[in-house]
Amino acid sequence: MPSERQTGFTLVELMTAVAVVAILLALALPSFQATMRSNRVTTSSNELLASLSLARTEAIRGLGPAGVCASTDGATCAASTDWAAGWVVWREEPAAGGVVARTVVRYIQPKQRTTITGPNTGVQFTTQGRSQAGAQQVGVTATDASSVARCVRVNTTGQTRVTRGACA
Repeated sequence: MPSERQTGFTLVELMTAVAVVAILLALALPSFQATMRSNRVTTSSNELLASLSLARTEAIRGLGPAGVCASTDGATCAASTDWAAGWVVWREEPAAGGVVARTVVRYIQPKQRTTITGPNTGVQFTTQGRSQAGAQQVGVTATDASSVARCVRVNTTGQTRVTRGACA
């Protein structure tokens, strides 16, 4: 005789499974948020490092100085230490009549939930690839956790490196 009993989950079994999933998510979420913070800071640091390398390369090409500076509109430099609003990579080129014109090479859009603090005049490289103002640094920190930080340093010869921790 065939059984007429249907198979499936009972309401109690379903609620038990949902409770187990909720507990596992509650345990995993704080760890995942820390990972997201760390990735956000690392990504911003690497993007800043790439921008500084691009500016140094543009300067070495010999057309004129190049640099990186804070920018809120993507077209001009802002005299600000807040680089989280975005920054531009620029180079100087001779224009007609002996005038020197700044050309924006790349614009980096604002970074969310990240504090980026750099020199208000930006970082400028000479045609020899050296830092115009000597050793400089730019700090990158997650706004929701100050313990997650990186420091991008530019030495006088123009070499850049990223270190863990806040800039001293």
